[in-house]
Amino acid sequence: MQYKLEKPLRATIGTEKYQCTIEWRNGTFIADEPEKSGGKDLGPDPYTQLLSSLASCTLVTLRMYIDRKGWNVPKITVNANMFQTKKEDGTTNTTFDRDIQFYGELSAEQVDRLQEIAAACPVSKILEGPAKVRTYVFREGETEKKHEYTNGEVTVVWKPDFCKHSARCVMGLPGVFNLKERPWVNMSGADSQAITDQVHKCPTGALTVFNNKDLEAKA
Repeated sequence: MQYKLEKPLRATIGTEKYQCTIEWRNGTFIADEPEKSGGKDLGPDPYTQLLSSLASCTLVTLRMYIDRKGWNVPKITVNANMFQTKKEDGTTNTTFDRDIQFYGELSAEQVDRLQEIAAACPVSKILEGPAKVRTYVFREGETEKKHEYTNGEVTVVWKPDFCKHSARCVMGLPGVFNLKERPWVNMSGADSQAITDQVHKCPTGALTVFNNKDLEAKA
């Protein structure tokens, strides 16, 4: 398992309705709700962002293919929208409409091929294929079950009651975290900074880390 983004997207909301600050690898932008939903429409709403992902992925995929073929297409536009219908069993069907227009000299065969390429763009495959959303909530506090592992410099604390097995620790630092070994945390498998950085990515609070010098100073 490998994440698409090296650094995860981070979204934060305060008390201002309903402005969200979205942090991505190269900056920030605002997401908001339209005024009819109680927001101020200062940024794209979630549905707009979803549709923009489909539209931009389509355009990039098409441009890559067209450039590789050397075809004369100076401009491409995509209009994207969506609608939802309720089924008799109570489930919801979502349909995405993607309207593409090419500006340039293309034959009917070339347009047909580009339609196939558009349908195969990565975001299209995500929307049309099986997908699931995993949700983790970070928890703080103490629990009766707690295990500590140390290399003398830093100590990793594992609270199994909080652990939801996201596999991020195993995936990110397999030399330290290995579920097939006992103990499953090998503190000699990486340096202290790498261990600390990886533990900070735990989404549930099951893993925490502290510097032993900080604990000694408190004592």
